Amino acid sequence: MDILSERQYEILKALIDEYIRTAEPISSDFLAQKYNFGLCSSAIRIEMQLLNKSGFLEQPHTSAGRVPTDRAYRFFVDNFYKQRIEKNLIEELSQNISKKNNDYFELFNQIAKFLADASSSLVVIHSLKRPVSWQQGWESIAREPEFKDRDFAINLLNFLDDFEEKIEKFKPQEMSIYIGREIPTPKARDLSLICSFSSVLSNDIFISIIGPKRMNYNRNINLIYTINKFLKDNL
Repeated sequence: MDILSERQYEILKALIDEYIRTAEPISSDFLAQKYNFGLCSSAIRIEMQLLNKSGFLEQPHTSAGRVPTDRAYRFFVDNFYKQRIEKNLIEELSQNISKKNNDYFELFNQIAKFLADASSSLVVIHSLKRPVSWQQGWESIAREPEFKDRDFAINLLNFLDDFEEKIEKFKPQEMSIYIGREIPTPKARDLSLICSFSSVLSNDIFISIIGPKRMNYNRNINLIYTINKFLKDNL
């Protein structure tokens, strides 16, 4: 974290938080009004320009504000989020997903739907043994502002086709996080992928949450940790 000053660290975190929330480029004026950095708008603008030169921010040509780059999201994930098991979600999972459900396909359809609802993202669960996939969350991701961009929607569909064909090339352990160009398939530069392998009912199950790079990383990372614990303890 020593690549940034404390001031830049705080500004970058605030800007990413706000961009995840609003999907709009963030200006120095906005940050000066909302956050108590002890800096005027012009001083924040100077720090944002330095972050821009360092590859953490970029400026859409139609906006005075800045948006995070892949490097910024990676820095955010590596330094800002706090891993925790969502106990309330464990309770919800226990209530909504029957442990006695002998229908393998319906069981994982329920899990995929639960994750999609909780993450507001697209969820793909893939059995490497069967092989079969479950997808849930199309309605949620279709409501994201990015989906209004025709290229984003087309790239997402193309990515999914390629992703399911090459899914065995992904080798996450408990958790892997791919951001933009880190995803080792084409057409994924506008996406992020959080995924894990779990051994469930004698099957290797690949669980993934897919969404725009502006996804709620804290929420989605902890959802994956939580579902892994639930599967380990209950199935």
